[in-house]
Amino acid sequence: MNQTYPFYLKLSCVLISIVILGFLAIIGEQILIPMVLGLLIAILLMPLSRFMEKRLRFPRSVSSILASLLALAIIGGVIYILSLQVAKLANDWPQFQKQFIDLTDDLQSWISRTFGVRRKDQLVFLNDTAKKSISTGTAILEKALTSIGYVLMLTAFTFLFTLFFLLYRTHLLKFLVASFSETYHKTVFEIIDNIQFMVKKYLVGLFLQMLIVTILSLIAYTIIGVKYNFMLAILTGILNILPYIGILTALLIGALITFATSGVSHVLFIVIAIVVIHAIDGNIIMPRVVGSKVKINSLIVIIGLVIGEMLWGIAGMLLTIPVLAILKIVFDRVEGLQSWGFLMGEDDDVPIFKSTFDKYFLVKKTKIEKVEIIPDSKDEPTK
Repeated sequence: MNQTYPFYLKLSCVLISIVILGFLAIIGEQILIPMVLGLLIAILLMPLSRFMEKRLRFPRSVSSILASLLALAIIGGVIYILSLQVAKLANDWPQFQKQFIDLTDDLQSWISRTFGVRRKDQLVFLNDTAKKSISTGTAILEKALTSIGYVLMLTAFTFLFTLFFLLYRTHLLKFLVASFSETYHKTVFEIIDNIQFMVKKYLVGLFLQMLIVTILSLIAYTIIGVKYNFMLAILTGILNILPYIGILTALLIGALITFATSGVSHVLFIVIAIVVIHAIDGNIIMPRVVGSKVKINSLIVIIGLVIGEMLWGIAGMLLTIPVLAILKIVFDRVEGLQSWGFLMGEDDDVPIFKSTFDKYFLVKKTKIEKVEIIPDSKDEPTK
């Protein structure tokens, strides 16, 4: 006998579950961030691991270790080069301070000449603001430089999770299938296989998109003559996957660093380069590389970015897009959750809703036509 529950009880259970999951995400941040990163990297490395097992006849353990070490070497190399440029950036920080102080003096002179406001009256507000900005930037930079231990720990745990996800992927698949009754085993296996294929395809496309944007940015920054071209190129490639917020953040960081190291003349070229690269990405790279298999509307993305930042900070914002893509793929292929997949996607025709929409608009159109042909009772002749 199927028991139906009232709507308010279902809604209460959903809200309580969301609160519990959010609380667990906050207290488990140290372990969940490398776990999610490890899962995403393992999905990306799965084709390489399978190639070594089938073509090269390597055991599962050897292929998993080699694939994980390759990912660790790539990530470690990028982190090493970034650390060198960040160290140079720290050495150049006094130059940043001098540039901003000079800019403040020029701004005070312009306000005094244009609006007649004395420099003494401006000095309190402008100098306090400049000093607070500089001290805040120094504190952020010092915090970034002293967080090497956390980065090393995050890298180590991510490597371990990647290794174990690759090593025990068949075991985990069997666990997921065994969690359902035998009647649904075939259906669950097909859904998991389909989800795995779509997620892998999406993540590979997203990674290629980041790589292409990074290379284009590096070429542009090198031609312009930006001092920290490699660091800015990687930041542009990573931030580019964040809609709206990412391009603005990359633009602001690039403009500030270029202004402090190369002067005002190069800032305009940096702005033009970032805007052009973003336009190329949105019109050429994104449709062809990532494709249209997973479309997430901007409202859901913005909400996800805010929630991700509230839960896990910058790491949460960077993981938002892949996690939302995985959730949408799951929702689209699980009966009972397809409405949530429709909510997360673009406003396209969805087969499960199209018949309902057609019936609704057909009934609505019929009612309107009936109202139009019925004469008004006041206009009828009196007998």
